Amino acid sequence: MKLPRESAAQSEKENLCGFIFKSDSPSSGLMRVKVYNPKGMAEKKGVGLFARAFTHHFPLLQVEEEGRLNDPKLRETFIEQIFTLKRWRETLALGRSMKNLIDFHSRHKLLMLSHSPANARVMGKLVAHGKQMPIHAVYKQYENLLVETLRMKSTLKKNLNVLEHILGYFKNDLSSDEKQEMLEIFGHYRNELVPLIVPVTLLNHYVRKIGEPYLKQQLYLNPHPIALKLRNHA
Repeated sequence: MKLPRESAAQSEKENLCGFIFKSDSPSSGLMRVKVYNPKGMAEKKGVGLFARAFTHHFPLLQVEEEGRLNDPKLRETFIEQIFTLKRWRETLALGRSMKNLIDFHSRHKLLMLSHSPANARVMGKLVAHGKQMPIHAVYKQYENLLVETLRMKSTLKKNLNVLEHILGYFKNDLSSDEKQEMLEIFGHYRNELVPLIVPVTLLNHYVRKIGEPYLKQQLYLNPHPIALKLRNHA
């Protein structure tokens, strides 16, 4: 019978981008697993044996527990993490160069901003001055920041900051009526009357209509397949 750490190590060949654990499992429970104190009383504060070994072996991998994925915001965040990590793996497969790193960061800049404006600034400075460091050190530092940032929840306030930032690119292209409509929709989102997908859909319309090149490449506007029906909760 394989030990938990051996099973975890064997998962390396799968090139995983994320992992979902079984709730309440003594082996695969990620949190609140039942353990017994010296008095024989059960307390829900443990971690499953395999889950502990797995997260120790893959500290940068995105993980979640199945029951928590019933929460639409947690589910959206987890899936966004997986697709972003997949794109990061694809970038690594192209080879570690500043050109490839700049391309990845440029496309994900607004997505990072929606999770942590502070980290987004640090990542931008790292990329800007990356040529002054060994390439492997730059990539390692960037990957750590990427994972850390993705684990920070996007919020209504952070998303509004990004939405208003995007609208700024259209200041010379939209009519006053179009701008007013956009601001009204932002207000509806701020008051939680409409989900994030509503202002994002209208912004995507203007990106296509006007052909703004920088925004066309921004993954914030299309971070995962539309068929997954995410960003639909107000």
